[in-house]
Amino acid sequence: MVKRSPAKRHIFPRMVRFADIDSLGHVNNVRFFDYLEDARLGMLHIDPYRAGDAPFKGLVVSRHEIDYRRPLTFRADPVSVETWVTEVRPVRFTLEYEIRDEKEVFVTARSVLVAYDVDRAAPRRLLEDELIYLKRYLAE
Repeated sequence: MVKRSPAKRHIFPRMVRFADIDSLGHVNNVRFFDYLEDARLGMLHIDPYRAGDAPFKGLVVSRHEIDYRRPLTFRADPVSVETWVTEVRPVRFTLEYEIRDEKEVFVTARSVLVAYDVDRAAPRRLLEDELIYLKRYLAE
C-alpha cells in the first residue's frame, strides 16, 4: 500500500476505456491527461454545481507535470484519480494528482491553473468562494 498525503482528496472514479489502450497494451501516455482533465472537471465544475454552488469559471492550465510510475492496462474496475490542492495564490493554484487503485500508483501529476477573465483576455484574482472551496482540499 502506498502512503497518501494528509490532505483531503477529491476522488474521481475513471474507467479505463478500450480506446485508451495503445499498441503496447497499456494506457497511452497522452490519455492520462484526459484522466486528469475529467477529474479536474469533476472537482471544480460538476461537484460544486451538484451541491448548488457556482462552478469555477475562466480557468486555464498554465503547466502540467506527469510522472509515469507503472503501466496501466485494461481492467473491469475503475481507477481513482485523486486530486488535492498544494498551493493557493491570489491568481493561481496548484493541483496534485494520483491515478491509482488500492494497491498501486500508476501516475503522479501536477497542474498549475490560473484564474482567467475571458472578456478581458487576462488573468484575474480568484474569487472568495473559489478560495474557500480550494481550501477544503488544501494540503497542510
